[in-house]
Amino acid sequence: MSGWLVIAGLGPGNEQLVTPEVSVALRDATDIVGYIPYVRRVAPRVGLTRHESDNRVELDRARNALEMAAAGQRVVVVSSGDPGVFAMASAVFEAVEAGPPHWRDLDIRVLPGVTAMLAAAARAGAPLGHDFCAINLSDNLKPWQVIEKRLRLAVEADFAMALYNPRSSARPEGFGRMLHILHDICEPKRVLIFARAVSTPEETLRVVSLAEATPEMADMRTVVLVGSSATRVVSRAGSPFVYTPRSVLA
Repeated sequence: MSGWLVIAGLGPGNEQLVTPEVSVALRDATDIVGYIPYVRRVAPRVGLTRHESDNRVELDRARNALEMAAAGQRVVVVSSGDPGVFAMASAVFEAVEAGPPHWRDLDIRVLPGVTAMLAAAARAGAPLGHDFCAINLSDNLKPWQVIEKRLRLAVEADFAMALYNPRSSARPEGFGRMLHILHDICEPKRVLIFARAVSTPEETLRVVSLAEATPEMADMRTVVLVGSSATRVVSRAGSPFVYTPRSVLA
């Protein structure tokens, strides 16, 4: 049988949020490739080899997967959430572009998944109900100056925002710098949602104003949603509903 390569999203954590399409690919695979905790979300079975690697070796991981697919194996590269959102799909196609010509003829498919910002938004209500953008706050692959420029322009354009990778132990200061930028250009009542480990037993959801937000509210399992100037909070018993209206006043 000819080999193939699938780049699949496992969703935010709950097995019920893995799409049927991805489940079929995992069932048919001979090899699973990915970052250690994501590979371990796929149950071991006879005939399946799981290839775990660190989260800083995306291109090496992609090349290894492509080599196995070229050798006739059925390979699934796994990411959490959606593989095209700050995940492995880009790394695989970067490797294809720079690799040997025969890699371009492989059967390569990208299977979407429920990404963290969509799972978090659904928990809160509809904070991304109008125009929005997603920004990765990690400066591992781009300079902080680019991150700051994009944040400022997104606020100027009045997008709601989904902020990924807000605060790690290796760079704990980054999210605090982001909050300082928001304080410079947003009103204190701007709505922030700290959604941690959404769809898992460790899930927490906090809705606060910018004035109440602190860096310690975020870690690497958190996606932070920042409302636009129009985003509304509907108070009720328990967690409030948060939504961004569908229309914009002229």
